Parts: sequence; structure tokens; C-alpha cells
Amino acid sequence: MTATPTIAQALARAQSSGLNRHAVRCLVLQALEREPDETAWLLAHDQDALPAAAALRLESALRRLRAGEPLAYITGSVAFYGLRLRVDARVLIPRPDTETLVDWALALLPPAGRVRPSVLDLGTGSGAIALAVRQARPDVRVTGVDASAEALEVACANARRLGLMVDFRLGDWLIGETARYNLIAANPPYIAEGDPHLPGLTHEPLRALTAGDQGLDDLRRIVAQAPGCLQTGGWLVLEHGFDQGPAVRALLDSAPWSQVQTRRDLAGHERCTAAQRAPDGGQSEFTAKK
Repeated sequence: MTATPTIAQALARAQSSGLNRHAVRCLVLQALEREPDETAWLLAHDQDALPAAAALRLESALRRLRAGEPLAYITGSVAFYGLRLRVDARVLIPRPDTETLVDWALALLPPAGRVRPSVLDLGTGSGAIALAVRQARPDVRVTGVDASAEALEVACANARRLGLMVDFRLGDWLIGETARYNLIAANPPYIAEGDPHLPGLTHEPLRALTAGDQGLDDLRRIVAQAPGCLQTGGWLVLEHGFDQGPAVRALLDSAPWSQVQTRRDLAGHERCTAAQRAPDGGQSEFTAKK
């Protein structure tokens, strides 16, 4: 009879095959029906026997991980800006780089006052940006738009579970939008078709990744449409590829945009570019910021 392995033995066995230690721990916790952040519990109970049912769940999850499926899809959740978001193959997995955009958007919003600020999150996907802004600024009216009804199902479910009020709705970027916002944030598709990194992203929805042969098609559309949906003095904040900063700044080098700025992510790459809607005729000014 084969001895029942302990949790520690199951961890060691999975890691010995070259799998990432963090990923293995997450999958062991999931197999044990524990929460993703219960690492301390795992360490305190690593000499406990791994129940047979949990062992079967773990082996199934490890097979998926070895096949290249993203960890977030296997566990069904990902941490983003202090929130635990549910995700699946209907939405792109929120990346830590996008927290740079959230930080900047929050810094650009007007302070709480008599007039309630408003934010529009374009291509909301799982609702990550919209929900993070709403969590940090409960006084802000937040709207999230996506062209995928399936993605909006995920976003709405996240909002309900987190108890955060966001108006999620179906839309094609800013077409048909009549309101004017204090800030528009967007993390659109920006990978070029044929990019060599795409084969490693086959589990995620292609429509949320690629945008033409240079990856700029959707960014170009948003820049063209946004002035009519921003209040004077309002901001457009865009996430883009690490090498697209100059191209995005060039898109914003005309009226009514001013104060064009770029910020870098934690890896030092140019990741987000913002511009302010000035009165018609305003001049553009380029600024690169850390």
C-alpha cells in the first residue's frame, strides 16, 4: 500500500518537476479548498496528510499548469490592487503593470467635493480598473464599457461579490457615448498581429490582445473619440506596450490635447501615457515621467 503523502511531500514532488514554487503553493491551497492567501496555514500544516480527494484535484490542476494554462485561470482568481478578482477564459488576466495606470488615474482625479467626479473605464474586461478606482474612491461615479458581453458577465459578478457599485455596459469604445467624464482610462489591445509573444498567450482571448499590424489600431480610435467625452481639463490615461510610448505621444500631439506625459512601470518600461483635454486650440507639451 502506498503511504499517503504529506502536504510538504506533495509540494516538494511538484516543485521537483520544475514548476514554479508560488504556483504550486496556490494549487495545493486550491486543492485543499483553502483561500489563496493562506500561505501561513500551509506552512503550519505541511506535515498533515494530503487527503485523497485533494490529491486528485491537485494532480488535475498540475496537468493544466504543465500544459501552459495560466495559473489565474486554473485557480479562477487573481490579486489586483488589493482586490481578489474572479477570472476565466472570457477575460484577459489583469497584470501588475496595469496597477501603474490605476495609481495615476487616482492621482489625476479631482478631490472629493460637492461635484461627484466621474470615470470611464474602456475595455473593462474583468472590471479590474473600474473596481480598483471605485474601491479607492467611493465618491467617484465609475462606468465600465466592453464590447464583449461575456467579459461583462465576469465584471458584473466581480462587482456583486465585492459589493462595489459600477455601471457596466456593452459598447464599442466611445461610439454613442454622450456623457462627459473627468477621466477616461483604457487598457486596450495593443499587441501587434504576428508578435512573437502571442503563441505564449493562446489561452487568453485574442480579441483582448491584438490591434492591427502595429498594435495601435484601438489606441488610435480611442484618442480620436475621447475629446468629445471628456470635460475640459479632464484626462485620458492609456496603457500601452513597453515600446509604444513615442507612438502614443505622437497620437496626442495635436489639439485639444495638452500636458502629454508618460510613466514607467515597476520594470522601468514606458507603460502609460496620459493627456489633458485643453480648450480647443491648446498646445501639446511632452513630458516623460518616472
